[in-house]
Order: sequence, then structure tokens, then C-alpha cells
Amino acid sequence: MAGPPRARDPQSVLFACAMNSVRSPMAESLLRHMFPQGLYVRSAGARRGELDPFAVSVMTELGQDISTHRPQTFEELEDWEGLNFDLIITLSPEAHHKALELTRTLAADVEYWPTQDPTTIEGSRDQKLAAYREVCDQLLLRIRRRFAKVGAASG
Repeated sequence: MAGPPRARDPQSVLFACAMNSVRSPMAESLLRHMFPQGLYVRSAGARRGELDPFAVSVMTELGQDISTHRPQTFEELEDWEGLNFDLIITLSPEAHHKALELTRTLAADVEYWPTQDPTTIEGSRDQKLAAYREVCDQLLLRIRRRFAKVGAASG
């Protein structure tokens, strides 16, 4: 019934987390930066949140501007442009359940990358930024590992 994995070399990737305010916009920016032409990349949340200023700061340190990102839900993304993705990468349990529900009607592969929510970290500004940087670093490592072969011909 199931054929070979479709998303080995995906053309379109959706990152999803709880509120599309920290983890998924970071991952979207990181992957888009890695493949500016080769991949269609978006992000969404199970619920709508507000863009997190710490996420914006950490991405700015990498030279990536996510300040214009507008958090959106799966439903808003579907209404706006449809959910035509080869691969949905979920970063939180809530988003993973939502993505699995969607695959009843969508032919998309789903990968779960459990990723800490840095908004739960208490402490000083520096301690919070360190937690966001750690999440960003983890996402970058996973993205490099997962998508290394996708761009092998171009770089």
C-alpha cells in the first residue's frame, strides 16, 4: 500500500510547533537560509501565538531577520495557500498530533523532532537568550543532518 518514502528529497517543508512564535519560525528561517531557491518552506502552529522577541534577537545574531514573521495556525495557512507539503516536521507534541490528523487527508510525511520550548525557561535575560540559542543550535544541527543530501549537488 505505502510506496517508498516520498520526502527523502522534499520540495516543500512545513515546520510546526505549538504557537508558531519561536521554534517553527526559527526552523523555517534556518532552512530557507540554507536553500534560498531549492525548497518551499513555511511554518505554522497548532494554536496562534505572538512572535517572540527573544526568537527575533537570536535569529538576528545569525544575520536572519524574522521580525516580519506573522504567527499562523494550520487552518490559516490552509485557507491562505493550502497545505501542499511533502514533509511536515513537528517540534512539539501538540503540533505532532495536529499534523497526524492532517495526514488522513494529506499525502505528507511527518517527522517528529521533539524540541524544548525555551519560553518555559526562567531567569535573567542572558539565561533566557542562552536557552533560545540552544534551541536554535539544536534546530540547525537537525536541519543540516536531515537536509544535507538535498543540496549536495549545489554545495
